[in-house]
Amino acid sequence: MVATFLSYWSGRPARRFDGWSVAAILICLLILGPILALWLTALGDSRGLWGHLVSTVLPRYVVNTLLLMLGVGVLSVFFGVSTAWVITRYSFPAKRIFEWLLLLPAAIPAYIIAYTYTDFLEYAGPVQSLLRDLFGWQRPADYWFPEIRSLGGAVLVMASVLYPYIYMVTRIAFRLTPASLFEIALVHDKSQFWSVGLPLARPAITAGLALVLMEVVSDFGTVEYFAVETITLGIFNVWLGMNNIVAAAQMSLLGFVFILSLLGLELYARSRQRFAGNGKSTLELQPLDLGLKGRIACQAVCALPLLLGFVIPVGVLLKFVLGNPVTDQLGQVIDTVGATILMAGAAALLIVAVSMLLVLAATYRGGIVVRRLTMAASSGYAIPGTMLAIGVLIFAGVVDRAWGGLVGDPRATLLLGGGGILLTAYLVRFQAVGYGALMSGIRRLPDNMMNASRCLGHGFGPSLRLVILPLLRGSMLAGGLLCFVDIMKELPITLLLRPFDFETLATYTYQFAKDEMLETAALPALMIVVAGLVPVILMNNMLRRAG
Repeated sequence: MVATFLSYWSGRPARRFDGWSVAAILICLLILGPILALWLTALGDSRGLWGHLVSTVLPRYVVNTLLLMLGVGVLSVFFGVSTAWVITRYSFPAKRIFEWLLLLPAAIPAYIIAYTYTDFLEYAGPVQSLLRDLFGWQRPADYWFPEIRSLGGAVLVMASVLYPYIYMVTRIAFRLTPASLFEIALVHDKSQFWSVGLPLARPAITAGLALVLMEVVSDFGTVEYFAVETITLGIFNVWLGMNNIVAAAQMSLLGFVFILSLLGLELYARSRQRFAGNGKSTLELQPLDLGLKGRIACQAVCALPLLLGFVIPVGVLLKFVLGNPVTDQLGQVIDTVGATILMAGAAALLIVAVSMLLVLAATYRGGIVVRRLTMAASSGYAIPGTMLAIGVLIFAGVVDRAWGGLVGDPRATLLLGGGGILLTAYLVRFQAVGYGALMSGIRRLPDNMMNASRCLGHGFGPSLRLVILPLLRGSMLAGGLLCFVDIMKELPITLLLRPFDFETLATYTYQFAKDEMLETAALPALMIVVAGLVPVILMNNMLRRAG
């Protein structure tokens, strides 16, 4: 998604350099401030710690990160491409149900599925208990069972919730492939999948894979709970465990190299997405009918990732919620839900408002400088939350010192110690989501719509209010909902920058889950899952329109 913004260059001419352009430039500089602060901090003196890290733990962090990316990437591609192909190309019972059910794992944060699988697969869990009852085993030494809290376990749980990124874009690519090409493959007795479907969908698969791997690099909750030492977990340990923010910033730049590589991969994939035709095809792609074994195989292909990524974790959460009294924690959970909704709602409104100003300025008022800055300001989504928190904290300190000097009180704070620093971090991290939704909406509007309104005697402001903004209501709603749900699930930024005595559903769930109190963590975790169903519905509607 970030690469889409970086690759977009508006063709609309710049109108003038006025207050809209100045406001957009100032906001972009504010958003880019924490990213710049992170780079400047990395130039400082780590007091010899960086050299110590390079000679001891850093190689392990890098190797584990690469292995995790490789494992999750391979398994996510397998789940995403196989399900997209059978949903698009074959006809079988419950296909219409599976096509949207397969998006449900995207509603579950990876760290929550890690908690549930630990309970499900541990020694006292239902799986191993059933195996002992079936085979008469008495002790752990009587049999071998894979350890879920390991690198392999992290690969399984993360791929189970991240494959929808690939499923979504690959399904669109398959459905947009001309039916005539599949017919040609049949005539020449070639495999429709290997000869036509997969080669033409490869750029989309690569783009989806890049998004999956960016989420892998950014993940904190899963790797921390499974004790998998990755670069992101190392940043957290160096910053808080060793109290060395300079070394943490330097390690963050190493993580940023991974992100830049993935962005380059996505840019390369998108730049190769080209198709030319001589008109609209009149041949509609018809799903193929299968025999009984084929229909069962298609259902199994769709059911496996759905079972791993949604049914089992939600079932475990429901078992805890229904099997344990929740009245004792209900008051605390309700308060946490209120605080979460308030913070996520305020941040979503702020992001939509800022994104709207930037999109309008870049589209109708600003020149090339404004357009480049607005796209650069959307790069925060590519930075892992742990890394971004460092830059936001440093930037907030600079702002507060300037504010204290301005008001004449060095103890005065504007961002630190309150919700302002969280709102700033959310704006920097998720502004790309709101910007992308609104930019997609405004690009669908005719270029001459604003000019037509101006010719009818309306000024720029009235034209926006009467013409442009009403047509962007759907995009504003979609961007706001996506930001709201993403902020509700955000863990590392909230965990590191939250004010004292402030909890969200994510941090409330985390603090009990890390202490192995999964029964207490189940109710807030289930609420996060329910909230995540909103973007799933939006994604499914988008896929239907694409077809």
